[in-house]
Amino acid sequence: MKIAMGNDHAAVEMKLELKEYLEEQGIEIINVGTDSSERYDYPLAGFQVASLVAEGKADFGIAICGTGIGISLSCNKVEGIRAFPCTEPYSAMMARRHNDANVLCLGARVIGIELAKMIVDSFLLAEFEGGRHAERVALISEIEENAEAFRKKHF
Repeated sequence: MKIAMGNDHAAVEMKLELKEYLEEQGIEIINVGTDSSERYDYPLAGFQVASLVAEGKADFGIAICGTGIGISLSCNKVEGIRAFPCTEPYSAMMARRHNDANVLCLGARVIGIELAKMIVDSFLLAEFEGGRHAERVALISEIEENAEAFRKKHF
């Protein structure tokens, strides 16, 4: 498994700890964003992570900023990305199972490293269930491709 992992300056420590944790499990990490405390804007890191996932160069992404919110908004601007901010393991599992989420976003100022590890594990161990959930994910993709055509078709 290959994971794109990126961050802004607020999340350097969390990214490096998660990177080590995942590499110890044999997971390959593509390290983007910054490893410095100097200002680095989360939209840059979010775009890097999301692009690697969308291009198929990574299986999943983990994007980290102060809250996980800003970086998730940035990731979701890349076509084909279903990113979400998460603060607990259950939602991470359900985002994979029901939404086929492909980028997990964490807030380094919101959760501690041990909780972050549990969230990452829940996200990576869960599998997309397909079925009725695939139909809903297809609707999300349809909106992404052409919101006006979606509106005309469904409303």
